Amino acid sequence: MSASASEWVPATLEEATVLQSEVLEDLRSAVNHLGWVVSLTEPWLGDDPLEVGSGLGDAAARWAATGRPVTASEADPGRLAQLRQRFKGHGTVQVRELAVPIRESGTYSAVVALNVLEHIEDDVAALQDFARLLRPGGRIVLVVPAFTPLMSRFDREIGHFRRYRVGPLTATLRAAGLRPVRVRYFNLLGFFGWLVFVKALRGAPREGLPLKIYDKLIVPVLRRVEARVRVPFGQSVLAVAEKPTT
Repeated sequence: MSASASEWVPATLEEATVLQSEVLEDLRSAVNHLGWVVSLTEPWLGDDPLEVGSGLGDAAARWAATGRPVTASEADPGRLAQLRQRFKGHGTVQVRELAVPIRESGTYSAVVALNVLEHIEDDVAALQDFARLLRPGGRIVLVVPAFTPLMSRFDREIGHFRRYRVGPLTATLRAAGLRPVRVRYFNLLGFFGWLVFVKALRGAPREGLPLKIYDKLIVPVLRRVEARVRVPFGQSVLAVAEKPTT
């Protein structure tokens, strides 16, 4: 392997898990960004969705606020324990342990994974695992980081194998036997923020004044604009694909 290729070998699972938990805590204050992601994914979830890699459960709590039953899941024991404590006795959120590879089947209306697929080396096999958890016609709903040129030291340290473009992600969904319904970029200005602060300056997404300004002042404007205009690139990709009915 060349030096340039080895630069993007992700950290070990143990190393990445610690950083993931730290970043999840730091980003909890980005409530407008979370609301944007929830609004983009919510229409596709159906009546009985499962979230893979629920983290601290913030998205699951918002989806469940409408009264929809939601199953949250985690592979990491520490975050799984936090989820169980948070949703203990909760009327609409169930919590379960779930780790890729997944060998069981199910009848969920949707499997949703927010910034999860990029952590899995064989993404086609993972999507096929997700599809087995769906009823016929059910949907896989993904949010993933966009554009290989944005790969940074932080990406490697947090366990990313890749970042995605719309075209290759569409091909990956089809290779897994799924029918792409919507694959689009979002968070256009976030692209430049990541390029400067994370890639060029070798920083990391953290709690602080820049995050607060971006979340409070910029995200609401971007959300309104991108609801009307399909942007040609962005920091992330939203993807929705259906499991065939036959």
